[in-house]
Amino acid sequence: MADITILYFAWVRERIGLDEEQQPVPSPDTTVAQLLDALSAGSAGHAAAFADRACLRAALDQKFVPLDTAVGQARELAIFPPVTGG
Repeated sequence: MADITILYFAWVRERIGLDEEQQPVPSPDTTVAQLLDALSAGSAGHAAAFADRACLRAALDQKFVPLDTAVGQARELAIFPPVTGG
């Protein structure tokens, strides 16, 4: 079981109260969504931040991915709201 660094941005970071954390990944087949489920089960802040998955985006090793993507051998996962232009 390897660890992954999870980075949080914008209101996701505010709800969780952390910029980043290390989490174990049970298997390379574990998806981003499964990691979010596990984190949500352990903390009210995570549960609040991840409640509406349609408002979340993810990147594994700085590449955008859907939430149903397997983590594989990635070392970093970033979770953030959609970026809007302006």
